[in-house]
Amino acid sequence: MSLRLRPIAAGALSLAVLALTAGAAGGSPAPSAPARPAWAGFAGDAQHSGQTVASPQPLTSVHWKVTVDHKPSCCVDGPLAHYATPMVTSANTVVVPVRIGPRKGFRVDGYAGADGVRKWTFPTDYTVPIGSLNDWPPPIPATLVNDNRVAVAGGGGTILLRSHVNDVQGDVHRIAFYGIDSYRAHRAAYRAAVQITTPLTTGPDGSVYFGFSAAAGAPGGLRNGLARISPTGEGSWVPARRLAGVDKVTRIALNSAPALSHDGRTGYLAVVTGSVGRLVGFDTTSLRPKYEHLLRDPQTQGFATIIGSSSATPTVGPDGDVFYGVLGNPTLKHNVRGWLLHFDATLSHLRTPGSFGWDQTVSVVPSSSVPSYAGTSSYLLVSKYNNYLIPGHGDGRNEIALLDPGAAQKDRFSRVQVMQEVRTVLAPTQVPQQPPGAVYEWCINSVAVDPASGSVMANNEDGHLYRWDLDTGQLVENIRLGDPAGEAYTMTVVGPDGTTYAMSNAVLYAVGS
Repeated sequence: MSLRLRPIAAGALSLAVLALTAGAAGGSPAPSAPARPAWAGFAGDAQHSGQTVASPQPLTSVHWKVTVDHKPSCCVDGPLAHYATPMVTSANTVVVPVRIGPRKGFRVDGYAGADGVRKWTFPTDYTVPIGSLNDWPPPIPATLVNDNRVAVAGGGGTILLRSHVNDVQGDVHRIAFYGIDSYRAHRAAYRAAVQITTPLTTGPDGSVYFGFSAAAGAPGGLRNGLARISPTGEGSWVPARRLAGVDKVTRIALNSAPALSHDGRTGYLAVVTGSVGRLVGFDTTSLRPKYEHLLRDPQTQGFATIIGSSSATPTVGPDGDVFYGVLGNPTLKHNVRGWLLHFDATLSHLRTPGSFGWDQTVSVVPSSSVPSYAGTSSYLLVSKYNNYLIPGHGDGRNEIALLDPGAAQKDRFSRVQVMQEVRTVLAPTQVPQQPPGAVYEWCINSVAVDPASGSVMANNEDGHLYRWDLDTGQLVENIRLGDPAGEAYTMTVVGPDGTTYAMSNAVLYAVGS
């Protein structure tokens, strides 16, 4: 069962409550709720829709830039790591997670969005999950709890909460879902055995959700699982095996941030037992499991492959449908494209899949934002659509696509019926010394979608940031950020003043007019 704890002593509890809530002390009336952040965390919101609150400025110049990885591990052509999304408050403070180095860990910096002046910085003792460095090293988990507080992963599965994000000065407090007193009594043991393994997700009431790993013999009887910290600082957790409904070692999929339904009552995330993956639904208050569905390759019906090198995360559509990207089995049979699996809200009905998905989080576009769209769906999805250059398989014609989740067509790469392609756009730059038509990849996970203009901001491994007009299907603007470089899939973000934030070669660029 979900373990409801009484983990925090009275003094520590008051700090947790102060950090997580905005209520007034001394019985006085609580102030009105703070403004909503412009970009709260992974893919923008708890549904991971990727939608902006402001229209992007023209891509005229780089306003400022900062390094997000000071000692990147490198592959042949670029950095080898996943990077966390920047977060932006409504007051235009940009919160940037930074990788200092493999041994020095991480820190979090706050910048003034207007000019890039650093307001504050604080270190974290977070360590990446055991064994994850064998994959692409994961980012540091972080989210804005509200418009004035940021939660950042700390060592031993703890959370560090920094208040007054928009100010130069702010307090930092540590809380633990299993009890801060337990952490203090067994600090070394927790730090050695327990790590947060997913991005953090903030619910509509200010609760924070995340997956964690716990090595054998972890203190407190912890096992791999899902944790929640409530707005009042109470911690609870549920073992991953209980979510999966099995009595075997099970883990939360690395980098798979929990997604929440629009009413905030149901959460979704992926769990893995051996080589078998499941998408699960859980009650967001009690953490009790509600739904589960095995993840299968739509082409072969074999168990889909869930790997730590992926940063795919569920997206919840406006109608409650759930979308999650997986790798195929065998992987080469679909050109290593994977699949975007599509479920109803109860995970009981498997619907038409998308033709790419292994490492992405799709963004949501209202159909009304695309006047030329003639179908019947109320919303569309933006998906990476790479076709990797693999001899005998893919031809290197890498695209992004606007997909209709309510319509189907024959897949161009298999005999499976897949989501209809409303628009696709080929990456514009030929890769030197590769066959004609082989172009640089779109290095995107979730893209920023502007519903007002019907456009998407997407960065590419050719070193440019592009604006894609979804109505015409044309790349209508671009700006050079740097030289071509291999890239982990990253996100684009838009702040409240229309500044677009995009990463290239381990540098975050603030772009606008």
